[in-house]
Parts: sequence; C-alpha cells; structure tokens
Amino acid sequence: AALDFVDAGFAQSRLDRPEPRVALGCALRGVASACIDVSDGLLADLGHIGERSRVGARLQWRDLPLSPALRRQPLPLQQRCALAGGDDYELLFAAPPSRRRRVQQAAASAQVPVARIGEITAEPGIVVLDEHGRRLEGDYAGFDHFR
Repeated sequence: AALDFVDAGFAQSRLDRPEPRVALGCALRGVASACIDVSDGLLADLGHIGERSRVGARLQWRDLPLSPALRRQPLPLQQRCALAGGDDYELLFAAPPSRRRRVQQAAASAQVPVARIGEITAEPGIVVLDEHGRRLEGDYAGFDHFR
C-alpha cells in the first residue's frame, strides 16, 4: 500500500529527524532493569535484551503504540513495520511491576509517553499475541548487522 502525501511526509520526517529519547533514558536510570533503543526492529532489539538477560517476552499486539499513519495501512503491513521495522530510536525497556509508578514519573518528567506492551517471561523466546490471545505467526526478523 502506498502512503498518501501527508503520511509519507510524516514517515520521512521520523526517518530523517529521529528524536532520541535521551531525557527518558536518563530518567529511567535506577528504574528500568534493561533498556535499548529500537534501531534494528522491536523484536530484534527485544531479542537482544532477552539474550543478554536470559529471559523471554510475551507481547500484546493491541498494546503496541502505532502512529495514525501506520494504523491506516493493511494489518500485515502494520505488523511487519511495527515488529520488524527499525530506525525508530524509541526506547524499549523492562521494569519490575513494583516500579510502575516510578516509570510513569520518569515518563512525565521526560515528557515522553510510554506504553506497557507486554511482560518478561522466564522462558526464552518472544511471543506476540493478537487481540484474541493467539500467537501471531510470521517472520518479523529485524536488521541483522552480521547477515
């Protein structure tokens, strides 16, 4: 699907002029137990956290924040872009449930919205669940520097 002029302009400006979340990263020190920027794709970068921490994750597709421009696209394209697309430079982080209020305070102080999109699991691997609780299937490989 092709983006209309306005949506294409929005996407191009996000690519050309990303807004690194430095203030949020600083505010999350001592709050988040893991943090990475989404440059290689959400699932690829979450995989880096899981690999280093020896954990897995379960994500809820419905909870992923998507731009209005992306929401106007067909669902398969939304999923491919949101799960495997990179160069967002948004922060992906994990924090214990007991620190939820501190996460909200960090987000407010940095003036950056945050969304809880899933949970860390003891079992390795990443599972994405659709709105009916079924596992989303597909190849959502992000950027691999060594491929």
